[in-house]
Amino acid sequence: MSLLLLVLACGSHQFPTANIMVGQTSMTVELAADPEQRSLGLMHRDSIPQNEGMLFLYTEESKRSFWMKNTRIPLSIAFANEDGKIMRIADMTPLDQNATKSLYPSKYALEVNRGWFAEHGIETGMLITNIPDVKIK
Repeated sequence: MSLLLLVLACGSHQFPTANIMVGQTSMTVELAADPEQRSLGLMHRDSIPQNEGMLFLYTEESKRSFWMKNTRIPLSIAFANEDGKIMRIADMTPLDQNATKSLYPSKYALEVNRGWFAEHGIETGMLITNIPDVKIK
């Protein structure tokens, strides 16, 4: 019975969630903190709620590369350094297998519905804060 309640409480979230700040905007994100979660990401989903996204967490900064294999949702991605400073924002096309690259070393990548950053006035140089202290693999 308690397992059923846990599943129901999780709703549409497949990974643990947290509330973060992007600039001055609060949002809920699913956390992808291990290789399996980061590999799956938002694949095989038809949508994500308007003020939600997925935060990919890594142990250290490095140049990152993302693709949209099996991802049907139009997304925007922000790459941020270890301080949470957004270094690049890019739009990604559903099912596109071409790489979207961070261009700069990044420790975090935040995927949201396409256009979310623009709609909320989020630009490069702004910060992602309240990033939870979770075990990253």
